[in-house]
Amino acid sequence: MPEHTYDLVVVGSGIAGQTAATSAAAAGLSVVLLEKTDKLGGSSAMSGGWFAFSGTEEQTALGIEDSAELFLKDMLEVGEYLNDRSLLEAYLAHQGDTYRWLKSHGVSFREVEISSGQSARRSHNSVIKDVLATLHRDFAALDGQTRLCHRATRLVRDGNGLVTGVVTQGPDREASFTGRFGVVLATGGFSRGTEMLKTFAPEQLAAIPYGGKGNTGDGLRMAWKLGAGMADMSFVSGTFGSHPETGEDFHELLTAYYMGAIIVNKHGRRFVDESRDYKTLGREVLGQPEGLGFEVFDAKVRARSHRGIPLKDIDTLEDLGHVHKADTLEELAELAGIDPAGLVRTVARYNACIAGEQEDEVGRSALCNGVGDPLPIGEAPFYAYPAKSLMTTTYCGVTISPHGEVIDVDGDVIDGLYAIGEVTGGFHGAAYITGTSLGKGAVFGRIVARHAIAKAAVAASA
Repeated sequence: MPEHTYDLVVVGSGIAGQTAATSAAAAGLSVVLLEKTDKLGGSSAMSGGWFAFSGTEEQTALGIEDSAELFLKDMLEVGEYLNDRSLLEAYLAHQGDTYRWLKSHGVSFREVEISSGQSARRSHNSVIKDVLATLHRDFAALDGQTRLCHRATRLVRDGNGLVTGVVTQGPDREASFTGRFGVVLATGGFSRGTEMLKTFAPEQLAAIPYGGKGNTGDGLRMAWKLGAGMADMSFVSGTFGSHPETGEDFHELLTAYYMGAIIVNKHGRRFVDESRDYKTLGREVLGQPEGLGFEVFDAKVRARSHRGIPLKDIDTLEDLGHVHKADTLEELAELAGIDPAGLVRTVARYNACIAGEQEDEVGRSALCNGVGDPLPIGEAPFYAYPAKSLMTTTYCGVTISPHGEVIDVDGDVIDGLYAIGEVTGGFHGAAYITGTSLGKGAVFGRIVARHAIAKAAVAASA
């Protein structure tokens, strides 16, 4: 079996892996980036490109009031205080450095918006495929090595329990990769791992499968075999807002409910507070007939569409024929397959709530996470977007320290092994805030690289 030795071995090429690899290579470490599939990017490349940061130049320019304290409050509240606070504090301490580092690599943020779980506009939108391509270009320019079609199958430990490397199955044979200063698992979650979903979240098999083709839980299983702890495994949920015919080439996810839409089932009835985070909405919709919910809105919300911007792009979805449109609610219901009488009653009741004439039946009082005033639905034409839960990411996994070191079931560090990105648990808790997945991958990619660089410096001075 061929053996290769580097300073750092990074397994997985999404935003977490790319950030760790490029940062370490820039400091002079020899780095190899191992990717299971024949394409770079993983689930990151299929995402909407949102990073969650506070205190940015873009926020200042737009007059957005935000702070690290408010960001922490949001993450704890959305996570139902089940998050590992030390990880959140590490994120907040290093978000500014990561934001500036991304911009130094040519990343530009074209939009700043409020979205799931946020009480301030802090989702910064990028063209994520360009971000990943740029980071990999810079990694290659620093003599970083990449191996596609190399699936990691097992971790290697020495007699003292130190993780020294990983064995991969390549196109033709196995190979061994040794990391002098660590092995980094950036292998993503298990949104494509049917067996793991059966174990941890069988109800989510009803959601539309999505995420990176390689996301079957390989890294999680390898770390688990070494005794790694696990966190957040009971909170796996898809994201609500994707058309039943959503494909893999286009990130089709609409959150018109944060712009003023309501969500109804086939009977025309609302079943959830639409201002809640979209992972919670994703869980709730699975209990509805056919696992289907309809985002229903009027011309006022339609006018808020922003073509080309994920989550807000009604224009493109209408071009695809995925949005129903009619001059009356009755006609809209007939087109969409909703009970007409039920929809008319629901909209009338909703409008009466907004007018202060009665209490909202599902407790809605804002557009998104306590921010924004709900709008009456009354300006023709009317629209309906049928949507299901999309299993994009699992947001749970191995326990880590604030340095990204993997922690075992007894709370001890597994020496030599790091984990970053979606393969980790403990950060999100019960639910997820838009932009904290890519943000977490980048922030902890930088943190792990610094930790490995420090190890290399100590070894060089010894």
